Amino acid sequence: MSSSRARPRREAGGGAGAAGRDELVSQSLQSAEHCLGVQDFGTAYAHYLLVLSLAPELKDTVKETFQYTLFRWAEELDALNRIQDLLGCYEQALELFPEDEVICNSMGEHLFRMGFRDEAAGYFHKAVKLNPDFNDAKENFYRVANWLVERWHFIMLNDTKRNMIYNAAIQKAICLGSKSVLDIGAGTGILSMFAKKAGAHSVYACELSKTMYELACDVVAANKMEGGIKLLHMKSLDIEIPKHIPERVSLVVTETVDAGLFGEGIVESLIHAWEHLLLQPKTKSENGNCEMYGKVIPANAVIFGMAVECAEIRRHHRVGIKDIAGIHLPTNVKFQSPAYSSVDTEDVIEPYTTEKMSRVPGGYLALTECFKIMTVDFNNLQELKSLATKKPDKFSIPVIKEGILDAIVVWFVLQLDDEHSLSTSPSEETCWEQAVYPVQDLADYWIKPGDHVIIEVSCQDYYLRIQNISVLGLECEMDVAKSFTKNKDLLSLGNEAELCSALANLQTSKPDGIEQTCILESMEIALLNNIPYHEGFKMAMRKVLSSLTPEKLCQDMDIHCQNNEMGSDTGQNNTAQSTPEPFYVLDVSEGFSILPIIAGTLGQVKPYSSVEKDQHRIALDLISEANHFPKETLEFWLRHVEDESAVLQRPKSDKLWSIIILDVIEPSGLIQQEIMEKAAISRCLLQSGGKIFPQYVLMFGMLVESQTLVEESAVQGTERTLGLNIAPFINQFQVPIHVFLDLSSLPCIPLSKPVELLRLDLMTPYLNTSNREVKVHICKSGQVTAIPFWYHMYLDEEIRLDTSSEASHWKQAAVVLDNPIQVEMGEELVLSVEHHKSNVSITVKQ
Repeated sequence: MSSSRARPRREAGGGAGAAGRDELVSQSLQSAEHCLGVQDFGTAYAHYLLVLSLAPELKDTVKETFQYTLFRWAEELDALNRIQDLLGCYEQALELFPEDEVICNSMGEHLFRMGFRDEAAGYFHKAVKLNPDFNDAKENFYRVANWLVERWHFIMLNDTKRNMIYNAAIQKAICLGSKSVLDIGAGTGILSMFAKKAGAHSVYACELSKTMYELACDVVAANKMEGGIKLLHMKSLDIEIPKHIPERVSLVVTETVDAGLFGEGIVESLIHAWEHLLLQPKTKSENGNCEMYGKVIPANAVIFGMAVECAEIRRHHRVGIKDIAGIHLPTNVKFQSPAYSSVDTEDVIEPYTTEKMSRVPGGYLALTECFKIMTVDFNNLQELKSLATKKPDKFSIPVIKEGILDAIVVWFVLQLDDEHSLSTSPSEETCWEQAVYPVQDLADYWIKPGDHVIIEVSCQDYYLRIQNISVLGLECEMDVAKSFTKNKDLLSLGNEAELCSALANLQTSKPDGIEQTCILESMEIALLNNIPYHEGFKMAMRKVLSSLTPEKLCQDMDIHCQNNEMGSDTGQNNTAQSTPEPFYVLDVSEGFSILPIIAGTLGQVKPYSSVEKDQHRIALDLISEANHFPKETLEFWLRHVEDESAVLQRPKSDKLWSIIILDVIEPSGLIQQEIMEKAAISRCLLQSGGKIFPQYVLMFGMLVESQTLVEESAVQGTERTLGLNIAPFINQFQVPIHVFLDLSSLPCIPLSKPVELLRLDLMTPYLNTSNREVKVHICKSGQVTAIPFWYHMYLDEEIRLDTSSEASHWKQAAVVLDNPIQVEMGEELVLSVEHHKSNVSITVKQ
C-alpha cells in the first residue's frame, strides 16, 4: 500500500474552480490516509470515493490503496451483517474500476458466502476473462462451476443415443399434430430446439437456474431459433395463462427425472401442467387431431429393482467393525447414512444415493432376479395425484444366490411413446446412474436361495421410497407356518406379501434400550471402516508422545490398561491420586472423527475434538464412556473457542499442543483450501518436539487415455447433439479437474507408471516448491487425455496412508487435458506442476 500522497494534475486555464477542486481532492487524500492510519476504513473509503469522483485521472495512482480500503471496510460490514451496504460499496467500486479482476473476484467471494452462487459465478467468470492467469479467481470459478452446471449435463449431451431417441419421439408427436410445445426444465434448450426443428408452431421453455437459463438463451440464439422459442426464467409451477404463455399447449416435453425417477419433481410438475397448462388428454375412443389434445413425452415409466451384494456400498453405509484401533464401539450407538435415516426424519431428503453400478469398485453380485416395482402413466392425471397418498406396496422377492444383502438397486425404462424408450439399467450403455437404497439395521445380512427379501415401496413426498427391508428365511417360514394354521387373526392378513412382512417384523423386532442414532455422511462411514487409517494414526501418535517423555508415557499406559480391566470407577481413583501435566492433542479434521478417543488411550493425554454437531458429540461421549474414559478426558474444542473461524489457538494461555491433526485432503481428492496457512499457524502452536499430522504429503500422478473422462468434462462437438451448436456455450463451464473419481474402476489405459508430482511439507515448509517440472517416461503408445492424481500422506517417515488404496475413504481426482496428446512408447513428456494456495495446476510442456 502506497503511503505517498498523490497530487491531482491541474489543467491549463482551470481557474478558481479547478483550484478549489484540487484543494478538496488534496484534503480528502490526507483525510483518507489519516483514517487508514487509525483503521477507520469506512470513512477512508468515503474519502477515496470523493477523490475518484472529482479526479478520475488519479485512478491508477490510488488503485492499490483503494482496493485495500474497500476490502477491509467490506470485512467490517460483513461482520456487522450490513449486507446491503457491503454490496453497495462493491457496486460503487466496480463503477469506478469495471475492469478490475481483483474487485470482481472479491465481490464474487462475498456473494458466494451469502449463498448467491449464480451471481458469484458471474463475477468469478468475469475476473478470469479479465485476467486468465489470476489463480484465485480461477480456483473460485472452478469450485462454483461444478455446482452451477452439474457434470451430468456434459454426460447427457454427449449421449448420442439418448438425444436421437428423444428427437425421434418429439418429431413423431409433432408430425401427428402436436404443434404447441412446452419444455419443462429446459437446461440448454436441446429438447425445445428438437421441437422447433421438427416443425412446432410455438415452443415455450422454462428453466429455474439463472445460469442455465442464460446459457439456453445464448444457445438458442446461436442456433438462430430465438424468434421461435420463448424462454422463461421460472418454475413451471409458476407459469400462468395468458400472463406467460398465451394458451394451453398440446405437448409437454421434459426430462426432469433423476436416478430415482421422481427426485427432480416430475410428478408435481406434470400434475400442475395437466391442470393448468396442457390441453385435455385424448381418450381411447376419440380419434380427433392431436393438436386438439394434450400429451406428455415421456408417456410412462416402468421402475425395476434387484437386491445386490456390493462391498463398496456396504463400507460407505454400514459400520462393519466393532473395534477400531483398540476402541470398542458400543451397541447403543447406531451409525446411519442420510439415505437410510431419511425414512424417519421430517426433512425431505433423497432416500437413496446413486452409483454407476457398472463402474462401482469391486463390482456387485445380483442376489435376486430383477423385479418390476411399479408403472407410472404420465398422461393420467388421477394416477399422478394418487401416487403420494397410495398405501405402500409390499413385495416378497425370492433370493437366487447366497451372499450379503447390501442394497436394493433401482432403475427405470422411460417410455417416450409406444415406439421409443430409454433404459437406465446397469447393464445398458447409458449416461444414467442407478438409485441405491442401502440396507441397514438387520440382525443378519447373509441370505441364500429359499429366503425372501421383503420390502415396502411408496411415493411419500413424491420420492420413490423403499423401506422396512427385511429377510424371511426358509426355516422361519416353515416353523411359523404351523402356528399360522392355528391363528385365524393372522390368516386374515390376506396376500402372501403381507404375511411375509408380518413374519419379518416379528423376526426383526428390537430389544428395549436407549440408542443414540448418529447420522454420518457416506464418506464418514467409510472413514470409520478404514482400519489402516486409524491404526496408522495410533502408531504415529504413540511414537510422538513416547519421544516427548518416554518413561511417563509407559507408566500412564499401564494405568490406562488397569483402568480398562478394573472399570471406570477405579480409573477415576487412579486419576485422582496423580495428576501430572497432560499432553494436549487437537483434532481439527473435518466431520466425525474418533482420533481424539484413540489419542486418549495413549497415556496422560488431554484430547480435544472439533466436531460441531450435537449428535456427533453425544456419540463420542457414549463411545468414551463405553471405553471407561473418565468423563473429563475428551473435550470439545469449539466450546472453548470464542471465534469458530479461529480454531487454531493454544490449549491454554501457558500451554502448547503436542499433536495437531489437520485435514489435508478433501474426500473429493483435492487439497484442502488454506491448508498451508493452517499448517503455518499450527507450527507456532506446537511444543518442542510436537508434530502436525500428516507431517508431509506426496502427490502422485500418471498419464492415461480415457474417453470417459473426456466425455464427462466437455461436450464433444456438434455431432453428439445432432448438429445443434451447444458445445462452445456449456463448455465455458468445464473445469480442468474432475473430482470424486474411483481410479480402480475408471475406464482408462495407463500410458505411464506413477510419478511423484509434488511435495507438501507441513512441518518443514522450506522443502516445498511452488512449481517444478517432472519428466514422465511413456510405457505405452496412445493419446494422453488425462492425468489422474492421488496422495501418500506421511504421518512420519515410516507410517504412510495411501488415498488410492482399497480401504481409502478418499476419492481421486484428475486433470483433463483440453486437447489429447499423441505419445509413443519410449518418449518422455514433461509436466509443469504449480501449487498456489490449495490449487494445483498440471500442464504438459510441449
